[in-house]
Amino acid sequence: MIYGIGTDIAKVSRFERWLTNDALINRFFAEEECFTGAFDRNPSAACQHYAARFAAKEAFSKALGTGFVGLSLKDFWVAKDEAGKPFFAFGEATKNLLKERVGACRVHLSLSHEKEYATAFVVIEKREGEAD
Repeated sequence: MIYGIGTDIAKVSRFERWLTNDALINRFFAEEECFTGAFDRNPSAACQHYAARFAAKEAFSKALGTGFVGLSLKDFWVAKDEAGKPFFAFGEATKNLLKERVGACRVHLSLSHEKEYATAFVVIEKREGEAD
């Protein structure tokens, strides 16, 4: 059963100034989402990376129905599996919030980005009949 859906779009150019401002990056992104080195050589890719992840966080908060109330932006982050598919990883506080609000669930994530915009779509699926 679908508990909630959320979508968001972010303008990639908004994140250009973030690349030189560690305080902004550290405020909104978990350590696991932060990259250095390769992105220094390709700022456009870095901006797309951060825009997509920011959109994902927004979309998740909408799907959960809380906005950012009760969520720490650094306690959930976008990771990738071995095939490159994005998924959310959750810290303890976010796991507890999901359990409290939804119960047993699965969170689906889709990201897309192009030169100017990044989008994210999130579905929270409540798993009926499973233990919390």
